[in-house]
Amino acid sequence: MEEQHDCCSEKRVVQADKPALLKRMARLEGQVRGIAGMIESDRYCVDVLTQIAAARSALDAVAQQLLESHLKGCVTRAVSEGNSDEAIAEVMTLLKKMR
Repeated sequence: MEEQHDCCSEKRVVQADKPALLKRMARLEGQVRGIAGMIESDRYCVDVLTQIAAARSALDAVAQQLLESHLKGCVTRAVSEGNSDEAIAEVMTLLKKMR
């Protein structure tokens, strides 16, 4: 079965893998709460920083998944409809924000 990529319409998109994304975000939310708890209980700085790095990595993975979906769906559609300059400009602006 071919992978489905829903395209953006009116700057809105329904993610085909929304349940998985939301599950990842819920885990990340718990991880961030855990970091706050570590700070509250005066845990060793290196341990806290390690957990922050792990949370950042998890958030980056969600962003990469969303970016891939956007490129394969919305951007591909925009290019096929002749709107490649606008789509590329949008992606470049986004990539600068993601640094």
